Amino acid sequence: MNYKIISSCSTGNATIIKDIILIDCGVTFKKLEKYYKKLKIVLLTHIHSDHFKKETIKKLAQERPTLRFACCEWLLKPLLECGVERKNIDVLQIGTKYDYRLFKIIPIKLYHDVPQCGYRVLFNDYKVIYMTDTKTVEGISAKNYDLYLVEGNYDEDEIEERIKEKQQDCKYVYEFRAKDSHLSKQQASEFLLNNMGENSEYVLMHQHVER
Repeated sequence: MNYKIISSCSTGNATIIKDIILIDCGVTFKKLEKYYKKLKIVLLTHIHSDHFKKETIKKLAQERPTLRFACCEWLLKPLLECGVERKNIDVLQIGTKYDYRLFKIIPIKLYHDVPQCGYRVLFNDYKVIYMTDTKTVEGISAKNYDLYLVEGNYDEDEIEERIKEKQQDCKYVYEFRAKDSHLSKQQASEFLLNNMGENSEYVLMHQHVER
């Protein structure tokens, strides 16, 4: 298998591509114990703890002193505070292609309630796009990729029903935040239909859990 989704939900996110790339690090170190020795790079997206677990990042840096970490500029300071050495951090620019020999990486601008990015990961024979925690993917194209890891957080009709019910019961409505900062299943489906090829594979990531 070319990928392993260790976790993809509001309590933790971590996905491994071809054994050597970890995208997001929002799980305990114990969940990475079988995989961390083969990793060549950790790609980080944003500061929320279900994607950026400080204790795990600190442990990874201790156990693998030469492991590379890549992020956009908003995560540089948090990484340094986790004890990752500056020489092991690659600060990436949105839309720029970075060549790591075995693969190339292009960060994608996404739209969440904090600064956020996704990633294109390009091998010679395998192309992946990873996009979670974004309210839109408008303007993004990824034709005929092999693997689409795209958020499908909620169903638009179901979430409207839940909002109505909770408002009637005077309950806290978490769903407003989900609508403002996450991608619906309908949005994800439209993106996939416009981009997938005949042999493409997809996974709907970061699906909403009722609260």
